[in-house]
Amino acid sequence: MIVEDDLDIAEMLDAYFRSQGYEVLTVNWGEDGVRACQTQPPDLVILDIRLPDIDGFEVARRLRTARKTRDIPIIFLTEKRARGDRLKGLELQADDYITKPFDVQELRLRVRNVLQRARRGSLTNTVTGLPEGGLVDEALNFGLERSETALLVISLKNLNRFREVYGFVASDDLLRAVAMMIRDAVQDQNGLDEFVGHLTATDFLVITTQAQAADLRERIGKRLEQSLDYFYSDKDRDAGMFENKELRIEISELAVASLQDRDLPHLKAELNQFCR
Repeated sequence: MIVEDDLDIAEMLDAYFRSQGYEVLTVNWGEDGVRACQTQPPDLVILDIRLPDIDGFEVARRLRTARKTRDIPIIFLTEKRARGDRLKGLELQADDYITKPFDVQELRLRVRNVLQRARRGSLTNTVTGLPEGGLVDEALNFGLERSETALLVISLKNLNRFREVYGFVASDDLLRAVAMMIRDAVQDQNGLDEFVGHLTATDFLVITTQAQAADLRERIGKRLEQSLDYFYSDKDRDAGMFENKELRIEISELAVASLQDRDLPHLKAELNQFCR
């Protein structure tokens, strides 16, 4: 995302980064940048400081203090060269600070470097500590090489409604508890070689064997279904606050043997069908 009120610079950056294969969203006002980041968090924000409404420092402060956007990398791109401005940018945990005029090739390399650092730092889920991203891809690739592999997708449904009622802290506690119960169920079945990770924030993946899959699916399902009721009060549920939106678990199973001719992108597309 580019937040820049100079239309010539904004259009030049938009065209340049699109030509480099990036998806780009450009806004010209600070408030629009904050709203857009809350709606669909980008992988990185290039942020001017001089904006028509709120300044870039305020945009960065709001992004850093909101749970949904606090980890988005920020590169300041600004005419402000004073040491105090640079220090203020660093205090707001900016990932880089570039002054105008700038070399667009240098900016491209800095964007690449920041994105690479962000990807390396997001290999485990910040709430549950379970692997995600590249670590899941590695495990799936390994699973594709074994003919007896089975995949279980455990989906926690209606967490958004739970979060609306009880807040982010309670929903994070719930996710940690679900992750722990899945992990414990795998370990109780002597699943030392099984993999447990995240496909999405609320969809978990277990890579196991076809011989173990059915028993493990039943064990995980029972453990989770018996526990979900403890996370909200009977009073709230009886009052209809969760009508048709109660927490529930869906477990889907996929045998890799049926996907031997498919590569990782095809397998992930198949798994994503279970996450909807």
